[in-house]
Amino acid sequence: MTQRDASITQFLTGTNWENASRAPLAGDASMRKYQRLGAGVDGRIAVLMDADPALGNDVRPFVRITTYLRSLNLSAPEVYLQDDANGLLLLEDLGDALYARVLEKDPAQETLLYQAATDALFELHCAPPPTLDHYDTALMCEMAALAFDWYQFGALDSCDATAKTAFETAFSALLDTHVGAPSVLIQRDYHAENLLWLPDRDGNRRVGLLDYQDALLGHPAYDLVSLLKDARRDVSGDIEEAMIAHYVSISQSNDTEFRNAYHVLGLQRNLRILGVFARLSMHYGKPSYIGLIPRVWNHIQSDLKHPVNAPVAELLSNELPVPSAEILQRLKDKCATNPTL
Repeated sequence: MTQRDASITQFLTGTNWENASRAPLAGDASMRKYQRLGAGVDGRIAVLMDADPALGNDVRPFVRITTYLRSLNLSAPEVYLQDDANGLLLLEDLGDALYARVLEKDPAQETLLYQAATDALFELHCAPPPTLDHYDTALMCEMAALAFDWYQFGALDSCDATAKTAFETAFSALLDTHVGAPSVLIQRDYHAENLLWLPDRDGNRRVGLLDYQDALLGHPAYDLVSLLKDARRDVSGDIEEAMIAHYVSISQSNDTEFRNAYHVLGLQRNLRILGVFARLSMHYGKPSYIGLIPRVWNHIQSDLKHPVNAPVAELLSNELPVPSAEILQRLKDKCATNPTL
């Protein structure tokens, strides 16, 4: 038994799940691991989050945001038990009905599920947000520039520092003009692999929430971008348009201003993801994410066609190479070859 296993055993000792079976659950791009615990003494199942602090994890932000979301009557999992020092949480098990799986089996539910997710976002945005760091222009520019630091570098064996600086200058002006000051809590990974369909619950509680511990204050369009320009699932153009229009209507937003922000943030988010997926292969040794890059690239191209992004369209088209089969293979071949960030 490893020291980590011993810590988990001690954490569960004396709980409802002390003698419960354990089975691994699919994780995410982080250093966290998850296990499903079988029925405890009272018949409940649970999820164990194993967030080892030695790997840079901290469970406290997750607990804090969970408490906030649940105070709004949104379906974040209840925290049964926590051990901050050892990075362990026992959580309510919200089931396996991820949006992606439900829609794979029954695509006819797409409008129902996406409108529920959009409505849940609006309810969240109506509430006063907690105190959080800001996803502001400087940070968004830095994150978008990961497309140069990692994708361009991995594809071409070099990062054009001059082009990167020119992009940051132009894109900073776009963000300042069309996005403005952060105003709502953004979960940052609000998409079909992190949302659960809970049809037995009422209203916005039908949308189960996961993976929000990196929440920041940002623009209301950000999580809608995350939902509709999904790196892991194709969302139909009709659904994207309908949900943008629905959010604009229920929030009484200015249509042109909201759409401009949506397309600037769509570009920002997917440039960041482009760089992150390259980094996950080249630094963290996770080449499976390279297979998702073509979809991310298509999102980038779609947003570059919108007039609001004209100031950076030519530069990005010239500097970031199309993810051909050869380039994707090169990024995979460089798996775990960059030990430093």
